Amino acid sequence: MATNQVIPIDVEAPIQIRGYVLSRHGYDVAGSLCLGYWLWTAEGAIYWEVPEQEAICFIPAASAAEAQQALFDQEGWRLQPLPLTDFSQQPVLGLYCRSLSGFYRCREKLQAAHIPLMEEDIRPQERFLMERGIRAGLEVRGSWRRNTDGSLHLISQQARKAEVQPELRLLSLDIETTMDARRIYSIALQMADRSVVLMQREEAPRPESVDPALQVEWFDSCRAMLEAMQDYFQRWDPDAIIGWSVVGFDLKVLARACEQERLPLRWGRGMQEVQLRESRTTNHHFVDWPGRVVLDGIDTLRGATWQFESFALNEVARELLGREKLIEDPDQRGEEITRLFRHDPWALAAYNLEDCRLVSDIFAHAKLMPYLIARADLTGLSLDRVGGSAAAFDYLYLPRLHRKGYVAPVYASGDATVDSPGGFVMNSRPGLYDHVLVLDFKSLYPSIIRTFLIDPYALVEGLSGAHPDSEQVDGFNQASFWRQGPILPALVAECWQARDQAKRDGNIPLATAIKIIMNAFYGVLGSPLCRFFDRRLSGSITLRGHQILQDSQAWFQRQGYEVIYGDTDSLFVHLHGHHSEEQACSRGRELAAAINDWWRDRLLTEFNLASHLEIQFEVHYRRFLMPTIRGSQEGSKKRYAGLVSKGSDHKLVFKGLESVRSDWTPFARRIQRELYERVFLNQPYRNWLRQQVDDLLGGRCDAELVYRKRLRRPLDAYQKNVPPHVQAARKMREHRRQQGLPERYERGSSVEYVLTLHGPEALGLTTAPLDYELYIERQLKPVVDSILIFVNDGYDKSLAPQADLFYDLDKTKD
Repeated sequence: MATNQVIPIDVEAPIQIRGYVLSRHGYDVAGSLCLGYWLWTAEGAIYWEVPEQEAICFIPAASAAEAQQALFDQEGWRLQPLPLTDFSQQPVLGLYCRSLSGFYRCREKLQAAHIPLMEEDIRPQERFLMERGIRAGLEVRGSWRRNTDGSLHLISQQARKAEVQPELRLLSLDIETTMDARRIYSIALQMADRSVVLMQREEAPRPESVDPALQVEWFDSCRAMLEAMQDYFQRWDPDAIIGWSVVGFDLKVLARACEQERLPLRWGRGMQEVQLRESRTTNHHFVDWPGRVVLDGIDTLRGATWQFESFALNEVARELLGREKLIEDPDQRGEEITRLFRHDPWALAAYNLEDCRLVSDIFAHAKLMPYLIARADLTGLSLDRVGGSAAAFDYLYLPRLHRKGYVAPVYASGDATVDSPGGFVMNSRPGLYDHVLVLDFKSLYPSIIRTFLIDPYALVEGLSGAHPDSEQVDGFNQASFWRQGPILPALVAECWQARDQAKRDGNIPLATAIKIIMNAFYGVLGSPLCRFFDRRLSGSITLRGHQILQDSQAWFQRQGYEVIYGDTDSLFVHLHGHHSEEQACSRGRELAAAINDWWRDRLLTEFNLASHLEIQFEVHYRRFLMPTIRGSQEGSKKRYAGLVSKGSDHKLVFKGLESVRSDWTPFARRIQRELYERVFLNQPYRNWLRQQVDDLLGGRCDAELVYRKRLRRPLDAYQKNVPPHVQAARKMREHRRQQGLPERYERGSSVEYVLTLHGPEALGLTTAPLDYELYIERQLKPVVDSILIFVNDGYDKSLAPQADLFYDLDKTKD
């Protein structure tokens, strides 16, 4: 289990070493549970083993006799009384199992006997770290043990948390295949300044006029190519493997090829085998790679809250790096790759390697590794964990709960009968306004948790009847929270302070990670997938948010200001009269300070609570549009636009409108941006609008008339209502079947299509002229009328032959 790096070792002497957890493992050795961890260290990766452990979960003490009967034919287990209770104040027993396989059998037996289990899903390798407060960085004291092959690993049961800043080495992996992915043409590997392309061909081509920096190795069989790849994994010894759909495609195809060649997947450190598995309920794939982390670029970007119209590598690279794949056309890419393999393999190698470099550069540009490391340091989640909000909550919360004398409840056993609405959204007052201030509560839900002491443990204690009313804080839905030592508010306070420090230090990845984690605390409490789900908890957060927004609106009205809209944590306040930019911003800051003082005094007086609510002045809109719901006079929600000025510069901000929606065409989005800007700045727009219509009807805007919409279900799952993008995709599927081409669309794919006189048709398969009149009705008119209605105008009026005769006095309309 050694790496190719040389680590100075005195086998006889005890050792103290600092490391960073890369992968975590639990397995049985001679009938005894062992925990294993691959660690990054400054001197190289090492393997740390914790022998002779026990797997544990909890059962009600009242179920002891039933449990003993259910487990009568099992070995290697014991029930241990513990000074812990469940959330019903009933004592629990610990079920300890000497082996992992024995634990799984016992768990299955108890579940079959309908005996409640608590924390039975916590993996032993996770519990060992979390109960010691270890998240990612640690210090181990132990000794070396020599394996039968002469390599060494560290043995110890002593570890504690430590601050460690790993410098991980990333290897970017990409493969090229036939269109059906049954044959692998080439495998590209790139790590820092090293790169190589492995290619299978009967004979190597002549190397004339080839980039000398392009290293290609040729193989006469797939097996030899796969063995060479494994050799590079061991020699280069990366800490992480990165790629684009790397688990669901590249590794899946490579694993299948190895299986066909009867090659074990000895890609892990210490030649340990890699395990791939597929979710039983989704099409997601997972990989267990000992000693290395596997990171998919798409999942990592989404987890770090990056958003793109398309997460295709070419689209993301174009937007972030200003570069593209060497073969751009996705519809011709498969055929072109095969052509290059047969006739220009050097060009294929260059294309394959460029994909690796694009992924590496995206990771660097988006600072994804600093984000993942910061998230792991905060939550204990492994670097390659996708999502994991509930797991992060468990990791942080459970050790603290145990120290309070409780075990976590059975999954989703909290009260689900009471109401727990979402965020408060105020009815808007539609119109075109001058001078609107937006004031925003900073991290409203976390600040409510912190201020009103909302917490699962505090709820259990508050409802226990063991504490006087003076020690309680009333929530909603008959909830009551004990004031003494709540866990979650303390966790929020730690995160809050760390985020403020990260902002001061300019550590954006850390600040982003903390924000995501803090905002997830509410979602975890309100999700039936979380063991702490209870609508008394989630309702005490959201309903308190309703109260805070409504009472804040009333405060502004008492001060003489009109609140035209409010949404979850923001209020939109209209300033009457004329104001300079400096005057409006100064007023916004004054109002924020005044209402913060009001909330601080009110909470201290009425609740005897310290306020952690903080409203901030966010932005001043010089012009602001709150549109109506299409086809009605009622104000819309979560949709608005505004003009922000700074000196002589200005910018438009759109929320929820067509210009920021990917399911509207680029044409409609451009028209909306340009028209709104003209109206906001009181500039003429009629002649410009006529020219846009002329360009549309003349075919000069065709490139902007492409819709893009994602398939949320498999194509054949759409039965009753078949939307346009599905119609277009089905036509394309039939065409490709007739051409003998593989399927192009699957669940999650984006469909690009246009509206023609023959109906919706996929891009690249248009059989009829575009239906320009339909584009006017569906794309142009709604965008134009959404704002012109507020200046007593509209599409039909502006384009009418006599328009100028009736509106010539209004210079802004031409």
